[in-house]
Amino acid sequence: MLMSTSVPSAPSHYVFGELLIDGRWRAGAAGTIFKDLDPYTGRTLAEVPQANVADIDAAYASAKRAQRHWANTLPGQRAEVLRKAAAIMDVRHVEIVDWLIRESGSVRIKAELEWSAVRAIILEASTLPTRESGRIMPGDIPGKEHRIYRVPVGVISVISPWNWPMHLSSRAMAPALALGNAVVLKPASETVVTGGLLLGKIFEEAGLPPGVLNVISGDNHLIGDPFVLHPASRVISFTGSTPVGRRIAGLAATGKTLKKAQLELGGNNPLVILDDADLEQAVNIATFGRFLHQGELCVSVNRVIVEDSLHDRFVEAFVERVKGLKYGDPNLSDTAVGPIINQHQLDGLNTMIANARADGATERVGGKPEGLVLPPHVFTDVTENVRLGRDEIFGPVVPILRAKDESDALRMANDTEFGLSSAVLTRNIDRGVRFAHRVEAGMTHVNDLPAVDLANMPFGGEKNSDLGRFGANGMFEDFTTEHWISVQHGARQFPF
Repeated sequence: MLMSTSVPSAPSHYVFGELLIDGRWRAGAAGTIFKDLDPYTGRTLAEVPQANVADIDAAYASAKRAQRHWANTLPGQRAEVLRKAAAIMDVRHVEIVDWLIRESGSVRIKAELEWSAVRAIILEASTLPTRESGRIMPGDIPGKEHRIYRVPVGVISVISPWNWPMHLSSRAMAPALALGNAVVLKPASETVVTGGLLLGKIFEEAGLPPGVLNVISGDNHLIGDPFVLHPASRVISFTGSTPVGRRIAGLAATGKTLKKAQLELGGNNPLVILDDADLEQAVNIATFGRFLHQGELCVSVNRVIVEDSLHDRFVEAFVERVKGLKYGDPNLSDTAVGPIINQHQLDGLNTMIANARADGATERVGGKPEGLVLPPHVFTDVTENVRLGRDEIFGPVVPILRAKDESDALRMANDTEFGLSSAVLTRNIDRGVRFAHRVEAGMTHVNDLPAVDLANMPFGGEKNSDLGRFGANGMFEDFTTEHWISVQHGARQFPF
């Protein structure tokens, strides 16, 4: 455990305890209060009165009204709001990082990475208003001009998770706003501040008109389905588990308003280490790629697959590195592994660990939880029959699988229902690219982590991991639609 000096918390500029509904900060009307807890200390960070269905209706009605005016603002005006939001990110840098550490259990390095990613997303989104383009198309009717206009969809629903809360809310919310839409955002309750309320304060301060962004929070049993089904929304953007994503996709297709579903779901991301990989670099990538934010990351290294001839040397070096990782207080500057988000998630990880032992895997690194802090765990002798090698692991636990050769490594990498991200390590770049082309995933990185996410790149997966693509260019397809307007020049001739 760490014994370093803690970094002092930032003075709080923003105060949280209300939801953003219809351009006003007010309490939800459900009559219940959610206590937002620091997962490391257990202290209450905020008490948020929860929303009911009437609040959902008010948020969507507000968004629908405000969107009409927002869509008609000049592109430069929308871009300016986003640039101001990014500037506020700079001014509030220390405060934002502090909130990410305290609310989501982010270690300091992860919180800084998330702040940087959110700022980049907002700045990239600020370029979208002037990148929209229509076109004129040819047709076979004499004298007819065909104009294709690209216009905002209208109101976008965003549901974001607790693991990278500010990032995963912003990557849908910021482009949607930039393209002239209004947004109703429902962050995870565990990260209601960093996933939603904090963004609401920043964009309010940046000059976003009232009602264009609404942030609500409440009991999923009470407001979950009404939020997804609400007829005012045309698109639902969801990041979370595959089972919940399947349900949301079904609701989106069966409600009063047929919705487009943009989904980023589960992953079982392989890190494939070929026999000619640089051993030191492989250990560095596997360590950071698995244990960043306690492994609570959809594009984290979920499985390490190592060719036989390098396997034993890699395991020896990797185990030694992991044993030296510091875990505990996320506010300490050199902590590598902080707390799991809540007891429910920790219980699931403890079950995974017990199952791995029962399945015959060898525990090379481990330890008992201290509060919600789970020490890093490493398992070897993991075969494809061991559940730990097949399930998504949202925590600091890593299985290492031995592959007979490159062909076997590829087969193992693709032997999963998921296909989000992946990585392959080799000294031979051409070999790595050839391998990458055969991986069944939306993203494959040669000689890097699976966890690469840039605001201007298409982020998404295949198989049961995704529908659609996040990233600036993909947002044009999901958050705008095409309106075909034809103009007949001169009288058209008809057969009768």
